Amino acid sequence: MKFGKLKKLPFKQDIETKKVLKKVATSHRALAELKGVVSSIPNESILINTLGLQEAKDSSAIENIITTQDDIYKAALSFDGYKSLNAKEVQNYISALKKGFALISKNKILTNNDIIQIQSELEKNNAGFRKVLGTTLKNTTTGEVVYTPPQEYSTIIQLMDNLEQFINDHRISEVDPLIKMAIIHYQFESIHPFYDGNGRTGRIINVLFLVMNDLLDLPILYLSRYIIKNKGKYYQLLQEVRETDNWENWILYMLDAVEVISKETIILIRNMKALIFEYKNILRNNYKFYSQDLLNNLFKHPYTKIEFVEQDLGVSRITAAKYLNQLAKDGLLRKEKLGTGNYYVNEKLIEILKI
Repeated sequence: MKFGKLKKLPFKQDIETKKVLKKVATSHRALAELKGVVSSIPNESILINTLGLQEAKDSSAIENIITTQDDIYKAALSFDGYKSLNAKEVQNYISALKKGFALISKNKILTNNDIIQIQSELEKNNAGFRKVLGTTLKNTTTGEVVYTPPQEYSTIIQLMDNLEQFINDHRISEVDPLIKMAIIHYQFESIHPFYDGNGRTGRIINVLFLVMNDLLDLPILYLSRYIIKNKGKYYQLLQEVRETDNWENWILYMLDAVEVISKETIILIRNMKALIFEYKNILRNNYKFYSQDLLNNLFKHPYTKIEFVEQDLGVSRITAAKYLNQLAKDGLLRKEKLGTGNYYVNEKLIEILKI
């Protein structure tokens, strides 16, 4: 059994090695380019909805909550009779992400109460920080206990209070924000303050921290795709820090995740922007009912439905159905039936989101 007595932050050791500083520069460049590209999409809900759902799917998959792209978009339609427990978990994640973004948007701080609210939205319970002893982290293959997080409720509170201060008080640490994000993620996952949802809550904290530090305007840098591709290394390096205080490899891993996913997301957003422009020209030149609100709807909801168009455009159900059926007839959308309702798929957008 491995037990790591966690140190309070900030650490005394110098973790900004030459390799780390060299890598942090390239990660910042990629992230700055992403921030610029994001500003070219005028409606922020398009990116938060579409990319947020992708992150929700991937972050949940790390915890072996597996679902498909089709399932999560069907679940977003909220049709009666459609049930997918895993897709519902994914929906809870995007709801928790949006809640977190709303909480930090005003004051650019992230408190323990905020973190508890995010986890509560994610898990749909009000359990709060752990109070019962016995939590351990095990190897999912062998069942061996690989790490025992802090057990006493008082210790968890002390460590989380310290983490809250580290997140929000820039005076107590001068390390680069991206390095700080890696430290925060390690510390949160090692405190493991909740009974459930620690991994997903920690990954939400990552992107909220970037927004809080003005490295992004929207919470759309999602590292879960990188972690899925390098899952074994993710857990190995977390454990390496716990056992040997080897920070360099862990920080380099997180910085590489930022750089790689920033570059991938830039390509994805540029492809989305091109498709939005294509649809805008087609709709504006061929349909009297064209509006920016309609265009936004088709990209905010890769699977849309009559009720969504009613709400977004402020039109009657008959009018909304007429618009969608015409676009489906002309091949701009694909019409599908689910239970007693219909939904409409933006197939070209779905293809872009399959990266």
